[in-house]
Amino acid sequence: MTAPKELHTRTNLLRTHAHAFCTAFLNSTPPTETLNAYFTSSPRITEHGPAWSSTRLPFLGKTFSGRRSRTNSSKPTSMTTCDDYFSLLASTLSFHPTPETFPPAEEFLVDAVAGAVSVVGHARFGAVKTGRSWDERFVYRLSGFDEEGRIGHWEIWADPLSAWEAVGDGEEGADGKEDKKMRWGEDGVGW
Repeated sequence: MTAPKELHTRTNLLRTHAHAFCTAFLNSTPPTETLNAYFTSSPRITEHGPAWSSTRLPFLGKTFSGRRSRTNSSKPTSMTTCDDYFSLLASTLSFHPTPETFPPAEEFLVDAVAGAVSVVGHARFGAVKTGRSWDERFVYRLSGFDEEGRIGHWEIWADPLSAWEAVGDGEEGADGKEDKKMRWGEDGVGW
């Protein structure tokens, strides 16, 4: 059993590092710097979503593991590293955070025994190809922390249907039928 003082110290460490990681997004820190600064040497990233959506959203429904080799960083990979996650994400969606995207550090939910931190964020996202955008809430679960507070596994739960619709442009859907185009309200939001 872990002593209360050790749990308090670990809770503060995980909360501080999780908040710093989220703040990196607000500061537009490049993905390589983010991975180097906040993740273990063997990171994993999983953005949960239906596997069928990978035709439009290739970063959903699978776990990206490890890092791209620094000596061969320009060499094509099988698109399975954490570096590849960021590349696929950036080629598909844009992220428009505000200073209020993440709550203050004290509102991050920390389970020091399980070694996990959860936080709910909200931001505007856009489809690179179509320019369509939407507001959404998303959940991050950070776990697998090392002794220094670096993240081992980053899991994301977001709104894959909004992303699927925004990136589509009358393309064929998973059922083989053409998807209906979105009808946008005057404010750019809605159906």
